[in-house]
Amino acid sequence: MTTTIGRPRWHLIALASLVPATLSALDAYFQSRLGGAQRVPWPNIIFSSGEWLFVAALTPIIITLAHRVPLRRDRLGRVLAIHTIGALLLCIGWATLGLTAGRLLHTYPWQGHFAIDYLSWVMTSVPWSVVLYFALLGCVYAFTYFAEAREREAQQSRLAAQLAEARLGALRMQLNPHFLFNSLNALAVLVRDQKTRDASRMLELLGGVLRQVLHGQKRQEVPLSDELRFIEQYLAIEQVRFSDRLRVSWSIDDLLRDALVPEFVLQPLVENAVRHGIARRSEAGTIEISAAAERGGGDIVLAVRDDGPGYDVDAPTTGVGLANTRARLETLFGAAARLELRRGENGGTIASVRFPLRRASND
Repeated sequence: MTTTIGRPRWHLIALASLVPATLSALDAYFQSRLGGAQRVPWPNIIFSSGEWLFVAALTPIIITLAHRVPLRRDRLGRVLAIHTIGALLLCIGWATLGLTAGRLLHTYPWQGHFAIDYLSWVMTSVPWSVVLYFALLGCVYAFTYFAEAREREAQQSRLAAQLAEARLGALRMQLNPHFLFNSLNALAVLVRDQKTRDASRMLELLGGVLRQVLHGQKRQEVPLSDELRFIEQYLAIEQVRFSDRLRVSWSIDDLLRDALVPEFVLQPLVENAVRHGIARRSEAGTIEISAAAERGGGDIVLAVRDDGPGYDVDAPTTGVGLANTRARLETLFGAAARLELRRGENGGTIASVRFPLRRASND
């Protein structure tokens, strides 16, 4: 145990000792009045209250031993022996101070035999001293172990937060090269098909997107407006690739543009819609991107819908993008978030993510 008693705690000890001291003084005063005393017995009152102040002065013995001799099961005998000695020290100290005060205030009937009087006062103090010592010892142990438990919980919380941040950072770094590989692969196709103008346009757009991906701030969450701006740039690249075969439809609640969303959360969903929807159609296809609040405004739902043939949503998805997205949602929101894939009523696939709604202004 390394917890120490600082100045505020000494104030608490002093205040705690004043309670029984005041009660003892009041008891001595009323007892004298009920006994018919003509004058207030101030020496008795001072002596009665002073004894508890002596206890406060001797409390460092208990605190010091409690800190230096922590309660351990494997050394229980040694701990009990040390604290028994501590209780006797408290008894001796309390008796010495009490006997001295009694002599100075003439409240103790001095018999003329110091050794006998002192031993008698020590024996009288033993029961109270032992009970008081172990009661205070229990309080010190309880307070110290409570403080250590709180510190352990705080440390575990910090470690959990650091682990989550490290995991999110690793997932984010995994997403960057995945996105880069797919984009360069699409660019290679245009070059191979000798579509020089399209390849040049795509390279220009890709440079802008990569600057945001690789050189932007390493944020786990961004406003929805920023995420949509990135998706617009990403789809502009795909529209160069697919020419007039790719149409994009937006259904965004403007009240949600300041909502916080995981960065790049939509890119894997849009990528899958292009790959499994638009790329498999011989004619033009549409991708619809929507954002809406549900459950009374408690959740935000982002969805990407395509009108292509889609793919088997019941099959396990092991792609980097969706697996990465699921892992990030679980790390950020736990059971409060989920990613769903389902077939559209008129064909195609709907991919949606749901998580608690939080505003950037309240973050």
